[in-house]
Amino acid sequence: MKTCTWETLPTPCYVADEKKLKQNLEILKNLEQETGCHVLLAQKAFSMYHLYPLIGQYISGTTASGLYEARLGREEMGKENHVFAPAYKAEDMKELSEICDHIIFNSFAQYEKHREAAGKASIGIRVNPECSTQEGHAIYDPCAPGSRLGVTRAQFPEELPEDIEGLHFHTLCEQDADDLVKTFYAFEEKFGQYLTKIKWLNLGGGHHITRPGYHLEELKKLIGYITDRYHLTVYLEPGEAIALNAGYLVTEVQDIVKNDLDILILDASAACHMPDVLEMPYRPPLRGGFPAKEKPYTYRLSSMTCLAGDVIGDYSFTQEIHVGDRLVFEDMAIYSMVKNNTFNGMPLPAIAVQKEDGTVQIVKEFGYEDFKMRLS
Repeated sequence: MKTCTWETLPTPCYVADEKKLKQNLEILKNLEQETGCHVLLAQKAFSMYHLYPLIGQYISGTTASGLYEARLGREEMGKENHVFAPAYKAEDMKELSEICDHIIFNSFAQYEKHREAAGKASIGIRVNPECSTQEGHAIYDPCAPGSRLGVTRAQFPEELPEDIEGLHFHTLCEQDADDLVKTFYAFEEKFGQYLTKIKWLNLGGGHHITRPGYHLEELKKLIGYITDRYHLTVYLEPGEAIALNAGYLVTEVQDIVKNDLDILILDASAACHMPDVLEMPYRPPLRGGFPAKEKPYTYRLSSMTCLAGDVIGDYSFTQEIHVGDRLVFEDMAIYSMVKNNTFNGMPLPAIAVQKEDGTVQIVKEFGYEDFKMRLS
């Protein structure tokens, strides 16, 4: 791997911060040790497998949203490997049954279709507790009216099939323990009769466990209640919490356009390199950046693509920005690399790691062939 400085990194470039990652992982490791729960990396948020050997030193394994993520978790971490998908293709089930410890189905029809193909994997069913705790992010609310995710109580049989060993729900998005507690008790009220019939309960993801101020003791208390009362193994599937605030996106100013305000043209793109900026929408933290008009110099940050709405946001600075300056977006490890794309032929950002001693190593660079191989 090539060693660089922040000034010589190719741009755009994702940089994972090993020190901050370890700080998050220590919190999750201690949670496992104190409660007996199993923490799994939700790869849909963070799939930088170069760091899987490190992550595997702290937590129990990985969870996947389909065959390719499941294969990645097995190949690169090799610990517990779980999978949930709204539906499975028959041709994928043979391999999933060979590489996954838990296979979770989204409906009893899927369970019936694939139960034999699931082999020796522990089988679970995803439920819909019909308890929404989301505020402002309906796109990420599995309990929204008409949701396709999870089986409602009205669709549940009075007796679970004997080979179903676990239940799973996932309803949170960047939330604290109080919302999980509220959701669990709603789940317990509707599905409590099944909890003495199963071996494990998966509380899904969306837990911001490593965020400053998170009510960790409340989470521990809930896990203790579940294990003491029902004698179940508890699983948590955080993705964001593992790499929260542990990554950056470095970009360089290519031009400055004037139209009512000064607009920076960056070689990073919201549409291509940080899609959540447009989807949620989300305003990424910017090192040295402030809310618009708070400091003397305000700029709109945009991209080199032809999409008019490819705008990251308006930020102000204490000093004037020039062509060639580098800007660093923070909290860019999660839902960035996993969602990026090559719209407009935009190059994929390089991927680097900042080691604990401050040195930066390039893990991977991309070029024209990575763009071309997706097309025909």
